[in-house]
Amino acid sequence: MKKLVFEGAAVAIVTPFKNGTVDYDALGNLIDFQINNKTDAIVICGTTGEASTLTDDEHRGCIRFAVERTAGRVPVIAGTGSNDTDYAIELSKYSCDVGADAVLVVTPYYNKATPKGLIKSFTAIADSITKPVILYNVPSRTGCNISLPVYKELAKHENIVAVKEASGNISAIAEIAAELGDNLPIYSGNDDQIVPILSLGGKGVISVLSNVMPKETHDICELYFKGKVKESAALQLKLLDLVNALFCEVNPIPAKTACALMGMCTDEMRLPLCEMEENTKARLTAALKKHNLI
Repeated sequence: MKKLVFEGAAVAIVTPFKNGTVDYDALGNLIDFQINNKTDAIVICGTTGEASTLTDDEHRGCIRFAVERTAGRVPVIAGTGSNDTDYAIELSKYSCDVGADAVLVVTPYYNKATPKGLIKSFTAIADSITKPVILYNVPSRTGCNISLPVYKELAKHENIVAVKEASGNISAIAEIAAELGDNLPIYSGNDDQIVPILSLGGKGVISVLSNVMPKETHDICELYFKGKVKESAALQLKLLDLVNALFCEVNPIPAKTACALMGMCTDEMRLPLCEMEENTKARLTAALKKHNLI
């Protein structure tokens, strides 16, 4: 069995902006809020962190800042994926050098690798560092899916320790679990599928919901691990309306708006992301009020 980076709920944390630049004061407060409310790991510069519009200096700066602010209290996982494997290697090496505990590497986007290309790309990244690599499969965004044969080959690499599965395909995830088990632990990449994936042997979630409800997302996992399956499922279902509201527009628009409504940062985003429509913002606001978050 490969050593887990974390078990439970990791937050895919938003990157707060203010007047066009990263708001490190707000980011520090967000990290502290997460750790004080039982988050099990910080994922910095992922999809929810708007990594695709960060400059190289900002990307590196956010990773370094997260490591320093977290100060070993929970693991820090740096999003270092790119459609340019050489750049992903550079970012991964940098992240390890500044103290990140692991890297999260998404499938190459837009140029869409073949299965052989995926294996070669992920292997090159994993070979370049000594820290753990978590694969990230989100074909709805990248146009590229990791197939079971590719997973089987990548699971042989000692540095490739887990996958964040955000395909939404429970049947495919069940096949991964059946074929690979603890050779490639699975984290849910979807907040509405935490309990189903835990039931297949999953080890937790990399969560958008955790941005606003870290303790409750952690508790879904903890209850399940303690054998309180009904309570875990009941909590997930209780929060389903909020989960759906957080995805009523493309992520991370609602998540960052929710953080702003809770007074934790501004709702400033970078184009092509923009402010929410009034009707969807009203839906999100109602869900936040229902759960006593505002």
